[in-house]
Amino acid sequence: MAATTTRIATTNGRRYMIQLCKHWAHKFAVTQEGDQGVVPFAEDRRCLLAADDSGLGITIEADDADALPRLQQVVIDHLKRFAFREELGEAVWAPVG
Repeated sequence: MAATTTRIATTNGRRYMIQLCKHWAHKFAVTQEGDQGVVPFAEDRRCLLAADDSGLGITIEADDADALPRLQQVVIDHLKRFAFREELGEAVWAPVG
């Protein structure tokens, strides 16, 4: 499985993680507990969210590495909509592993 990760610096990471999880829960079997969330977009692709006091970690996993850029953009676009009052900067993605 291919994976890529980024970290968004924000003091609102937990709030944004909860918003993302709630947003996608109507469509996917999202799990969220404490400061962790998992959005299973499909059987072969998912988004892992981890929040803390200084930011939000986002990891995208997919069986097909070609799907990663599109999933990254979808997640960041949604995050930026929820964080419209805050400038989050550009997400810098790095391969996992």
